[in-house]
Amino acid sequence: MEKYNELLNLLEKRFKENANRHKNVKWETIYNKINNDSTLKILANMEKTGGEPDLVIINERFAYVDLVKESPSHRRSLCYDDLALEKRKLNKPNGSALALSLKLGLTLLNEEEYKLVQNIEKIDEKTSSWLNTPKDIRTLNGAIFGERRFNHVFISANGAESYYASRGFRTIYYL
Repeated sequence: MEKYNELLNLLEKRFKENANRHKNVKWETIYNKINNDSTLKILANMEKTGGEPDLVIINERFAYVDLVKESPSHRRSLCYDDLALEKRKLNKPNGSALALSLKLGLTLLNEEEYKLVQNIEKIDEKTSSWLNTPKDIRTLNGAIFGERRFNHVFISANGAESYYASRGFRTIYYL
């Protein structure tokens, strides 16, 4: 576990500095839940790709979420999934949000989770984030994303093949 000492210190510092995100929760409780190789590996992946993970409570469950102010910088300019990547003929991006998230052991936020997180912390005021897209939308070659503009949270859609320098993806990990 020594290899994760720096990460644990960072997570504890962030936890204490942002107590409003997880009121009435003690660090010791969370430390005991995350202090194992599999969880720390996932949280390390969230951190190293720019997510700045911190604890939130979603539907009465503890979860780590990417709470960096704008969509994580190391997860941008990606189309939604590998099917979209295959369909794109010109100017292909370097990959897809879904494939990278799976490779890192992470799960994209869904629409409900994204809205709940936006109630905790204002995020994506200049960027947007791909969200886990319902099958009925994806079947029609679409994918959804979220963003905050004009102090409102918007969920919108694009073709899954699209990608933008300002669009990345956010992840969630339930404890």
